Amino acid sequence: MTKNSKRALAALAAVIIAFSVIVFIIPLPKNKVFWVSYLFGVISVAVQAYVLKIAFYGRIHVKSKFYGFPIAKIGIIYMITQLLLSLIAIVLAQYIPIWVVVIVFVFMFCAAFIGVIGADAARDEIERQDRKHDSNIQCIQELRSKVYSLIAQMENVEAKKVLFELSEAFKYSDPVSNDCLVDIENELHIMVDELQQCVINSDVENIKIMCKKISITLTERNRLCKLNKEH
Repeated sequence: MTKNSKRALAALAAVIIAFSVIVFIIPLPKNKVFWVSYLFGVISVAVQAYVLKIAFYGRIHVKSKFYGFPIAKIGIIYMITQLLLSLIAIVLAQYIPIWVVVIVFVFMFCAAFIGVIGADAARDEIERQDRKHDSNIQCIQELRSKVYSLIAQMENVEAKKVLFELSEAFKYSDPVSNDCLVDIENELHIMVDELQQCVINSDVENIKIMCKKISITLTERNRLCKLNKEH
């Protein structure tokens, strides 16, 4: 259990203690309304502990924890609202029918539960889209990085220049891939591997030839990418 988990549990325990002291110190009859109200007040705090767990704890990435704030917010709103209504119901326990209290509190619990499930499902979808986006931009980033790393391996000024220009062409290309670009991007990977071999062999002439071929293929890839977005 992390320090943050312990702090959260300690805070929730303090809320339960404070709530219990308040409701039991009030000199009112302990009838059915009292006990139902008290029970749902305690449940709301327990629900908040569960909500905090699914919202933040066990999540590795900071972004995922950030997406957990809307989930935690629902739990906090439910807990505060429930505790306040429980206190009101306890004070007016002699005048409120038990069925009214049960219906209102059950409805609030169900609404909060559905809200938490919906917010958690929304976070999962956002994270799925984030993973898909990261995967879609990986190809061009890898190719640009590989070409850029070749510049330092060359001493020939002319070769360095064409390699740098090719690296810049990758830098300013649309980074987002899609299924229509799989074949041409695979072709780019093969050509960059061939370029890498030319650099290893210090073959300046073939480096210039390969850079030109890759640049033409990259231009075509970007054209296809643009056409796909337009449609």
